Amino acid sequence: MSPEQRRTMLVQATIPLVIAYGRAVTTRRIAQAAGVGEGTIFRVFADKDELLDACVTAVLGPGNTLAELAAIDLAKPLPERLTEAAEALRADLDRMGAVLGALHTPGAARPQPRAGREQPRLPDRAAAMASTRDALADLFAPERDALRLTPERTAQLFLGLLLTEVAGGGEPGDTTELVDVFLHGALTPDTGKA
Repeated sequence: MSPEQRRTMLVQATIPLVIAYGRAVTTRRIAQAAGVGEGTIFRVFADKDELLDACVTAVLGPGNTLAELAAIDLAKPLPERLTEAAEALRADLDRMGAVLGALHTPGAARPQPRAGREQPRLPDRAAAMASTRDALADLFAPERDALRLTPERTAQLFLGLLLTEVAGGGEPGDTTELVDVFLHGALTPDTGKA
């Protein structure tokens, strides 16, 4: 396993532990969860804080979201594709919030800045949003001829609606409802008929 693969494996093993234990998670517990010796962590990370910074960078990046959106079967009906996409996006946003919340809880011990230590390089949020929008546009592309707007613009509106719903505290079970209203509008089918 290359050092980069080992880093990725350790980060993925650490994220659920960060959610559960915050900064109090031990490198011993991380090593057990990853199935490696504790020394392995320190061969690819300078210290636990660097590993935790890598977890933050991982959850803020679009990689997991893009992989989940790319795995959605384009042969499925559009409502199913969008429901899967909405659930994947919601899960990633929830995970992001859980990690950030666990690491930045008021009163939690924070690492002291060290001389010569670089601050973690966070993903470019605009680029992450654009790549997410483009992945969603791919889900709309098979219905291109039936859309009122381009797949890209439709994806942007869908993403905006989903983010607003999540920020407003919508329940996870609301994704089917959100997709239905997005695709069919807010009015009942009989409204406006003479």
